[in-house]
Amino acid sequence: MTSKELILKNIKTNNVVQDTSLPDYSNFGLTFEDKHSHFSTMLESVGGKALFIKKEELEETIKSLYPDEKLITSNIEGFSLANFDANEEADPHNLKDIDLAVVKGEFAVAENGAVWVKNRDNRHRSLYFIAQNIILVLEKSAIVNNMHEAYELISFGEPSYGAFISGPSKTADIEQSLVIGAHGPKSGYVIFVE
Repeated sequence: MTSKELILKNIKTNNVVQDTSLPDYSNFGLTFEDKHSHFSTMLESVGGKALFIKKEELEETIKSLYPDEKLITSNIEGFSLANFDANEEADPHNLKDIDLAVVKGEFAVAENGAVWVKNRDNRHRSLYFIAQNIILVLEKSAIVNNMHEAYELISFGEPSYGAFISGPSKTADIEQSLVIGAHGPKSGYVIFVE
């Protein structure tokens, strides 16, 4: 037997894969006694604000937040303040003048103040980033503790677009100074309805 054959034989003999169970992640990640309170704190730390209202107060609340906005688009069913249908535009560049986008969020993450949005009802994914102001609306019960729980809710089975959004656009690239509204929405609200 050559030295090469001896080495290969020893590798085959000693290369035994053991059946090892994967670690349990069921009790992994941060959890919060009051998820909504922690979410609000995290969102405010990045320039956004969370509100908690009754569903029937949605339009009145938005009117009080943005009384002067002229071009408003929305994918919220039954939302009557919308006066522009972004889905009718073929070119996303035509969305540049939208003052306010009121869009549906899927669920919120308390750990980092982010909301998962899916492009299911919006033709242009740029809507989330091109509007001057953005409001994400979701059910009060649609909140998880951490990103581990969040990824369990996301389906990657079919091709689609989704993003986590947390507050308005911001950057701290220049001199480590936080600048709000640098390259997208100047203000961002998350409204939980019940």
